[in-house]
Amino acid sequence: MARRKRTARSSRSRTVSAKPVVLTPGGLSIDDVVAVARQGRAVSISRAAVSAMKASRAVVEYRLRDGNPYYGINTGFGSLANKRIADADLAQLQLNLVRSHSAGVGTPLPVETVRGMMLLLCGSLCRGLSGVRPVLAEQIQLMLNLGLTPVVPSVGSVGASGDLAPLAAIACTLIGEGHVFTPGSARPVPTAKAMAAAKIKPVTLAAKEGLALINGTHLMATEAALLVHDAARLLGSATVALAMSIDACRATDSFLDERLYRARNNVCGMIIAEQLRDLLEGSTILTSHLENDPRVQDPYSLRAGPTVLGAVYASLTSIESAASDELHAVTDNPLVIARGEHGDAAQSFVSDDDAIISGANFHGMPVAIPLDHLAIALCHIAGISERRSYLMTGAFEPESKLKPFLAPQPGLQSGLMIAQYTAAACVNELVGLAAPASVANISTCAGMEDYNSWGPRAAAKARRAVELCTNVVAIELLIASQAIELHRPLHSGEGVEHAHDLIRTVVPPLLADRQLTDDIAAIAGLIRAGKFL
Repeated sequence: MARRKRTARSSRSRTVSAKPVVLTPGGLSIDDVVAVARQGRAVSISRAAVSAMKASRAVVEYRLRDGNPYYGINTGFGSLANKRIADADLAQLQLNLVRSHSAGVGTPLPVETVRGMMLLLCGSLCRGLSGVRPVLAEQIQLMLNLGLTPVVPSVGSVGASGDLAPLAAIACTLIGEGHVFTPGSARPVPTAKAMAAAKIKPVTLAAKEGLALINGTHLMATEAALLVHDAARLLGSATVALAMSIDACRATDSFLDERLYRARNNVCGMIIAEQLRDLLEGSTILTSHLENDPRVQDPYSLRAGPTVLGAVYASLTSIESAASDELHAVTDNPLVIARGEHGDAAQSFVSDDDAIISGANFHGMPVAIPLDHLAIALCHIAGISERRSYLMTGAFEPESKLKPFLAPQPGLQSGLMIAQYTAAACVNELVGLAAPASVANISTCAGMEDYNSWGPRAAAKARRAVELCTNVVAIELLIASQAIELHRPLHSGEGVEHAHDLIRTVVPPLLADRQLTDDIAAIAGLIRAGKFL
């Protein structure tokens, strides 16, 4: 995670161009995933990717003639790997695989998650290590560009032998089965009907291809990429909220001294402190009370804010690295290794040096553990944010010069009292979500798959944690912006005042009691849009 002067975030927001995301034998970026999954960016496949796929496909077809067993190509799957399949049944084997493994349950995954999964699956195939024909990647590309999104039940993957059930739901739509969402429609339609309307034909699977479609960490990796993007925006917004709360509480700025963080060897804390100094630069609230009513020390939620958010920053750096690694990976099994890019005439170059290698690249633990860490990091962003909301609404320190619950007429009015309750409720749920999913185990596949990652469960927890944390930070911004009003005509720093003005574009000052749900939602929308960065 590169250092930014004003914002602690891992993924830079960029203006989305009309250019498609081009799939090559190389990797994808988090920005690519966001663009395709959320913004509908088109996808194209490079000639190099087509060449790589043809080369690995030639290896599969060559090996099928040597009489040897190859896992999932001419054998059964999982604990049935010792069952040899006749050549005449190889296509049926793959069809049976995707149908039988489409066994998920629960609410469908969000469209953005499924589009991300399709992108990652297509990108993995394009790296030329899965032994599939280019037509499979082209079918996924076509469906992405037409906006045909498979209905994928959210529960079913144990995150080890690939995200099998969710990916099988996608694979079924490639062959014309299952259901899809179409552009502008909230209700799914049968895939065959949508394909007929779009004038595209289902693909017919050949040897190895069903397995290649359902093996891989594409669900949990998509979630990781999108959540890293969202968590970076959250951290930047939380830093702004902390700066606003410092002035709202009339706190000292002594704990922003760079020398403190150098002594701790705390680089990320030092970066957060620098951002806070920038945001507060020019504050007359700060200079007024430091000259006339100096504070010696402040509560931890203020004084330790840079240290806590710095620790989160460091954690997000590691999580982003793990997500990025997965976007460059091939998590299929077995892998089909050709000697190089052989071009269109790949068949004539296949030799005994090419290989089909079975392993466990599909195991999700490299993603599951970081996703568990993400839920913990988000718990700390929210936890310390809620404590500052409590300070501003409930502490009633004379030095703060704030009214109880920031109500214009305390007693007659409750002001922002219950907004803090809501933040506390969110934090309570976040505590439960911080319990890791990856540390427990249940065996599957008659014991062949005896240690699973549970990465999809870790992803689902982290997704909920992002939602809750966003609301907690939004509540702090709501409360701090009202507290800043009570210090007028003094003003905060330029960066804080910019954030205050932004909040006032969607939420007016509190002049009398009103319903606060819409206010919180409006500020949460600004956070999700990256407006505080």
